[in-house]
Amino acid sequence: NIFTQQPSYFSDLDETLPTVLQVFNNILHKCGLQCEGASAEPQKLEEKVSVTPGNMPLQELKDIVLYLCDTCTTLWAFLDVFPLACQTFQKHEFCYRLASFYELAVAELESAIKKRRYEDNSVFADLWRRISHSRKKMIEAFHILINQVCLQPILE
Repeated sequence: NIFTQQPSYFSDLDETLPTVLQVFNNILHKCGLQCEGASAEPQKLEEKVSVTPGNMPLQELKDIVLYLCDTCTTLWAFLDVFPLACQTFQKHEFCYRLASFYELAVAELESAIKKRRYEDNSVFADLWRRISHSRKKMIEAFHILINQVCLQPILE
């Protein structure tokens, strides 16, 4: 693989991971949620968050679910084909951040999708399929990380 041929790509990955984590922070922010330790910036006093997944416009909810689905699938695919990257992910407390994101965002998004009224039931079916796929890929990525960072070193 390319990381074997070009070991300096590990430092590129290390520099890129804060951007990956920012994706999850951006989703939380758009949903009016905040992850513990996710932002070094204090929230502005006049910036009262009133948008939640339950009351945001349908198109915005769709965009967030599609963005999350794409991100989770890409993340899982990368870790699946290159598990050696897990050590770099762990240096950025990725397991903790992913678990925090999952706990805060997934239930909120699922609830919003279930409670919303849809003119076309196929929209509900598509959103539900995508949030379920996102959840599955987050869990699978987490399993890869735990296996590579915690279990494999014990077995070796």
